[in-house]
Amino acid sequence: MTTLTRNYIPFSVPALGEEEIQEVSDVLRSGWITTGAKTAQFEKEFAEYTHCDHALAVNSCTAGLHLALAALGIGPGDEVITTPLTFCATVNVILHVGATPVLADVDQDGNIDPESIRTRITSKTRAILPVHLAGFPCDMDAIWKIASEHKLFVVEDAAHAIGTTYHGEPIGSRAGESDAVAFSFYATKNLTTGEGGMVTTNNRELHDRMKVLCLHGISRDAWNRYNRNGSWFYDVIEPGFKYNLSDIQSAIGIHQLRKLDRFAERRESIIRLYNQLLGNIREIETPRDSVEGRHAWHLYAIRLNLDQLAIDRGQFIEKLRDADIGTSVHFIPISMHTFFAQWADREENRCPRALELYPRLISLPLYPTLDESDVRYICSTLAEIVTQNRKHPTVRICA
Repeated sequence: MTTLTRNYIPFSVPALGEEEIQEVSDVLRSGWITTGAKTAQFEKEFAEYTHCDHALAVNSCTAGLHLALAALGIGPGDEVITTPLTFCATVNVILHVGATPVLADVDQDGNIDPESIRTRITSKTRAILPVHLAGFPCDMDAIWKIASEHKLFVVEDAAHAIGTTYHGEPIGSRAGESDAVAFSFYATKNLTTGEGGMVTTNNRELHDRMKVLCLHGISRDAWNRYNRNGSWFYDVIEPGFKYNLSDIQSAIGIHQLRKLDRFAERRESIIRLYNQLLGNIREIETPRDSVEGRHAWHLYAIRLNLDQLAIDRGQFIEKLRDADIGTSVHFIPISMHTFFAQWADREENRCPRALELYPRLISLPLYPTLDESDVRYICSTLAEIVTQNRKHPTVRICA
């Protein structure tokens, strides 16, 4: 392989600017750095952006999912159907409320297959937990129809999907039929606060219960504990959690949210270049766009046609690393992890399509500050690896 002297291209880099730095500085100087006015402002602007009625800032998408399931009363004896092609947090929260995770297989796009969901429903099923993998929207119409027919809750894992739209409306909007939608603001996400998340709902009662559970079961905001008589007071009305987001993180999120559409445009331009440069390499399948709405393009995950290559995915990634290109894999199927192996062999958790897809996936660098020259280098390196490791057809010489 041709060796070029260049800087390492990381898999992900947060796009932070002076606005975020100044806002954080203002918070630090204010003397109030935990959950307060900035967090309330972030929630308000997020609700406006996603066209939802209520938004609750939390310290992770995991926390948002857990709050939603707990507030909906899902617990021991209940089953929640989700996808095997996700981060372990999606399944962990089901276990944290005492329920049983059931895995439905994925469709060709890597998202949960509604028809597979139908086959996994039992008398114990209480909820469906779809994941918008890479920012590609799930077939929510089909999922909502199934949920309505069986009187099931729907809680969306939108960790990858801030900026995704479905039928012209943002994921999490009041136009949807889900009970709650949880977003992630982790360091690699399209909108980042370092760590953090948001859970949206159009159900006021559900929002209020999640808000109480979010901070120890306390009946008031930490920064506003005065009752109508002006006396300082709070009450613990049920055992809750410590899931609140700080004003420091919210200060970053406010400006990240305002830049999100610009970030999306930049991501889309990078995607177009990737597709142009990789589209004619038969050993590589590029991810498809959504016809149902805007793909947020949190990830650009190519698929290797391994039957046409003399190396496997691990060796392919190693060669990219040798060329100073960072990558990742999204995701190791849930059933392959040691802890979850106890459920893997159950008929209701067998997901052959997810297991077939996993060894082929490689997520390439994608972030707003990624330079065009870096994209071209990544693609030329991919082409070179393919050329040097292509399976040659057997030539048969006839006498």
